[in-house]
Amino acid sequence: MAGIGTPAARLDELRGAGCTPQQAWELFDSLPAVRVEEVTTGRWHGGELDTGHPWKGVLVGSGWYGKQFDSADSVQPLLFAGPDERVFPVDPRRVPLALAGRIPLPAVRFCRRLLPLLRPVLRAGSPCARLRDLEFRGKVSAAMVYDHLPIIDCFRLVDGDTLLGVMDMRGMSDPYFFILSRDNG
Repeated sequence: MAGIGTPAARLDELRGAGCTPQQAWELFDSLPAVRVEEVTTGRWHGGELDTGHPWKGVLVGSGWYGKQFDSADSVQPLLFAGPDERVFPVDPRRVPLALAGRIPLPAVRFCRRLLPLLRPVLRAGSPCARLRDLEFRGKVSAAMVYDHLPIIDCFRLVDGDTLLGVMDMRGMSDPYFFILSRDNG
């Protein structure tokens, strides 16, 4: 259980009630940096922080599981799981990001049911991103740089097993905040 006044408690509070982008930025900016070496421990499970972003529910509803950080140069930015619960890496170039937030959530959830059939087409054959320590909003912290898309995910440390991330995507006017929890199993 997160202690009162801890970053984890604040994150839990914002997750439960939803928050504004400003509140999410305030938490993000208050968190300490995390180094690449601290996150390259394997699989992380993802969730979102509801700030009213147009993508609310889209990634989670589509079967997004999280990310895989094996080394600074071996990163799978998108892990998905279909209804069969089998987790697999997806090549981000094969995901129609331009449609995110434009398709009704029931249709997104229907697409998740098709993931077992689409797995061979969507599967990434090699790492699709890298981790680098870079400066963002005044702190040098771990960030994931996509190989083929104009996206950088910047991370801050909530606690030893939790990261708060923000997607910095060219052309996206509103920030998309997400949470990563270390898979310990």
